[in-house]
Amino acid sequence: MMRSSEMMVMHHKGLCTNEPHDRKEHTLSYPWSSKRALVTGGASFIGSTLVDALLDRGATVRVVDDFSSGSEANISAPLASGAIELLKGDLRDPDLAQRAVEGVDVIFHLAADHGGRGYVDLHQYECSTNFGLDAGLFGAALRAEVETVVFASSGCIYPLNIQGDPGETLYLTEDMAGPPYDPDGTYGLAKLAGELTLRALHEERGMNTASVRYFTVYGPRGVENHAVIAMIARAFLRQDPFLVWGTGEQIRNWTYVDDIVEGTILAAEKIRDGSAINLGTMERVKVMDAVRMVTEMAGYAPEIVTQPDMPTGPYNRVADNSLAGELLGWEPRTMFADGLKNTFEWYFSSKDPAQVRSIFDHMLTGRGTTAAAPAATAKL
Repeated sequence: MMRSSEMMVMHHKGLCTNEPHDRKEHTLSYPWSSKRALVTGGASFIGSTLVDALLDRGATVRVVDDFSSGSEANISAPLASGAIELLKGDLRDPDLAQRAVEGVDVIFHLAADHGGRGYVDLHQYECSTNFGLDAGLFGAALRAEVETVVFASSGCIYPLNIQGDPGETLYLTEDMAGPPYDPDGTYGLAKLAGELTLRALHEERGMNTASVRYFTVYGPRGVENHAVIAMIARAFLRQDPFLVWGTGEQIRNWTYVDDIVEGTILAAEKIRDGSAINLGTMERVKVMDAVRMVTEMAGYAPEIVTQPDMPTGPYNRVADNSLAGELLGWEPRTMFADGLKNTFEWYFSSKDPAQVRSIFDHMLTGRGTTAAAPAATAKL
């Protein structure tokens, strides 16, 4: 097997480092201790990691979540200690949305109806409910005179027609979003609409807004409907044959959750004008190489069977993160090999095989831990 350094193609900017994260390094320049933050979807794996980082910086934090895919276990410690306020419910309820934003300085809007690739491809209607969810929350924020809104957007806003050749060394820059627009399904279209709405809110109403485009986030607390966790789950269950959706030639830039959270907070601190910023590593990782890394960590050599007819998404999706470096002073610090090892060890040490086996097939195309009909405010 190739070493991770051999399989990754690096760009001259945005190289990851192995330096430890210092979550408190920005607190001197931004007064988080005097800020009240709302995290929508705050019980999700990204949202709960963001909650922890905001608490570390001294912010007062409110979480709103309907737990249709988020887990109360992710926020159990700050909830038990009284460090956060929790509102349970569906943000499509105008009364809940207005209560959620009252008295808030900064909103981090992560709530969305979203799952992994199987869900995004096969649940177009459910993903369409994000249009109303986002519009309702943004309107409530405007009425409440919230100071800043940061929106969790996605690499799915980029045109599919330019992401088809895995042999091309492509890095998606922010200006490639369009027009002309060709986003990744209804989910990508809704994220694009959210970005454009926030830009208009800044230009026409003076609200401080920012959008951060997440690229293939993974890490501890992740769930099995996303590719990296699904790979690890298959190895955890010792699946043989080991199934790979697509040809395995797909190129991704999996980005560690701590790096995503750092960039999201920096956007709140430094972006005011509605700009949309890529948050993603520039490591180009082939799906098949990631599979081999996971099975090697698990200590077995299953037969690997590709499934080209299953949902795969674009074959070449990697961010250019130069603008994040320029405007935020951000770059990812966790190389994929290191983040994958951390995530693998977390998963293997915390999961029960019987429980994973019971939900795994559902999670590949669904969200939440049961096959119940999805609610409209699923969390990232």
